[in-house]
Amino acid sequence: MAKFSKFRNFCFLENVAWNASKIYLIVIMKSVVEYKDYREYVLDYYRERKRTSAFTWREFAKIAGFASGSYLKLVCDGKTRLREEGAKKTALAMGLLGFEYDYFILMVRYEGAKTDREKKKIFEEMQALSDAHHVKILGSDLYTFYETWKHSVVRELAVAMPGAKPHEIAKACRPAISAADVSASLSFLMKAGLLTRDIKGNYHQTNRSLTTGRLNVVAVAVHSLLRQMGEFALEALDKLPISERHFSGITMGVTKESYKKVVEEFARCRKRIVSIVADDKKIEKVCRLNMQLFPLTENLNCDPTDLGKGV
Repeated sequence: MAKFSKFRNFCFLENVAWNASKIYLIVIMKSVVEYKDYREYVLDYYRERKRTSAFTWREFAKIAGFASGSYLKLVCDGKTRLREEGAKKTALAMGLLGFEYDYFILMVRYEGAKTDREKKKIFEEMQALSDAHHVKILGSDLYTFYETWKHSVVRELAVAMPGAKPHEIAKACRPAISAADVSASLSFLMKAGLLTRDIKGNYHQTNRSLTTGRLNVVAVAVHSLLRQMGEFALEALDKLPISERHFSGITMGVTKESYKKVVEEFARCRKRIVSIVADDKKIEKVCRLNMQLFPLTENLNCDPTDLGKGV
């Protein structure tokens, strides 16, 4: 029985042409639970088999039971995707069993999910599966961090209010949250390594700023956070005096090229703003800056018959 740890031994039974005897081929790879993209796992599996034998995409497809010898290569190239039955056959062809088999199927379902709600549910299943087997999903802490606005605000306030108790931090939040919420957030932030605590009991950020990077699973949680912050912006517009909030906007015509340039300018602007506030030694309040750019019309360069179809 193979022992599941950071690396897993995959055993494959092959026929050897020169004497028709059978041997076991051992392939060393990371556990599938360390992946979030099933294509990356399939490709890594193929490359490892190729490195240690004369393995081909055609042979891989044949073992998995696909009629097309190039199907799995097309999947890894992003030109097509696995469906449920294909995922099951591919998982078995790669020797995945038990919870690793289930995890691979969930990765495939995650990619095929149509809504953020579906993706969130499937990711939570992936996380529960890995937790049950004491394996950490890379990026799961960031997923939890971005799932609610509370963590980002508490992360700032904990540093800005040295020595403050959870109920004091809770009172500083807008909208108000409970002391229990703050305690739970502080516990998570410490466990995730986003905050540290010195011998005096004061909190410190391990990094001044955070980024989601290219984590696909985090995007779902970020969407949830953006919705929450968008709702807070509407409340601020109605409830706060102009002296405490700033709203502005532009309605403009753009081309594909200028749109791209504006998005790039957003990125540069965001970095400059982070640089400005990074120089502050003692903050006075925590604010949120939302940056949005979205279309108000259809694409006018498309065929007139396609207008209204979202082309």
